[in-house]
Amino acid sequence: MKRFIDSPIRNDEERKRAALVEQLAARFAERAPLHDREGSFPFDNFADLKEAGYLKLTVPRAFGGDEIPLYEMVLLQERLAYGDGSTALAVGWHIGQILHLRTTGKWPAETFETLCRSIVKDGTMINTFASEAASGSPSRGGRPETTAVAADGGWRITGRKTFSTLSPILDRFVVSAYLPEEDCTADFLVHRSDRVSIVETWDTIGMRATGSHDVVLDGAFAAADGRLTGKGIDDGGGWLLHIPACYMGIALAARDYTLAFARSYRPNSLDKPIAALPSVQQTIGEMEIALRTARTLLYSAAERWDNEPSERTAMKSELGLAKYSVTNNAIRIVDLAMRIVGGISLSRSNPLERYYRDVRAGLHNPPMDSSVIQTLAAAALGEVAPS
Repeated sequence: MKRFIDSPIRNDEERKRAALVEQLAARFAERAPLHDREGSFPFDNFADLKEAGYLKLTVPRAFGGDEIPLYEMVLLQERLAYGDGSTALAVGWHIGQILHLRTTGKWPAETFETLCRSIVKDGTMINTFASEAASGSPSRGGRPETTAVAADGGWRITGRKTFSTLSPILDRFVVSAYLPEEDCTADFLVHRSDRVSIVETWDTIGMRATGSHDVVLDGAFAAADGRLTGKGIDDGGGWLLHIPACYMGIALAARDYTLAFARSYRPNSLDKPIAALPSVQQTIGEMEIALRTARTLLYSAAERWDNEPSERTAMKSELGLAKYSVTNNAIRIVDLAMRIVGGISLSRSNPLERYYRDVRAGLHNPPMDSSVIQTLAAAALGEVAPS
């Protein structure tokens, strides 16, 4: 692993965890090309993550976890994505949601404790499946077509969820469903059974190894206590910074590959490597501006979220801006890297080709660019105009 620029590590504990994750990332980087080409789920990576204790990082200490803050989650996710973006994004949904549940108290206390202890003991993972073909992303406000009907001892859930990341490995997950009798939507904790099936629809140009297939529920049972209340506090969605952290890691990997290439590649028309060319230095400088600007926004937002819990609800625009800036700058960084490396960057054997495909997926993770822009505009227009 390369030394991370302006390393944001703050203490020995973070340094120790970061070193462990960098070892994992180096291992995952060797496996990533094959999983990408096959579109296969990296079960081997998740076995390593479980053994390393990564799955319990955001679990409360009271239940055996490490209870790391958002800042450190961002730091570690960035490093993991440096090796394999698909694995980082997929596991980010798990550790991010555990942090979210920890800080909001959204779930019933007993249900959350049971899940956390299972994570620590057995390596259990969780994700929420909300997207559907007809309603689109839940962040857009569409009502799910998946329905929940009262049954003896609980609920019967029927429907089909898309973009169900981690679906090949989960034995339990949360689904959103509409309750016709109550004319409302609720979340339900469902365990995998013969009433749950996976349709392997995930065949995309990027993030090919996240296992984001369709999940079909045919009267799947959720126990009475599996209806998750919507209580708890609003944390502003800070946990979603696991997403831009992933794309920042990919951009860093592209940047480091390109720097090494520029320092070593010398065509026979030159007497020195291309790093000496003013045009190449100009492009590298543009990459650095994009990378350092976005990274500063990302880490400052995470640190403020940790340190100012009373302000979290009001931080949505700041958190959205961090995601917007990182995602769009990461795309630009990879594009600039490919301009330096040239035509060989299009080869399937070149890592930039995968980075280019993977990094674009950030545009389709929440919050969407249009939502961030609208939120920022509304905040600006809501300000009191000077007299």
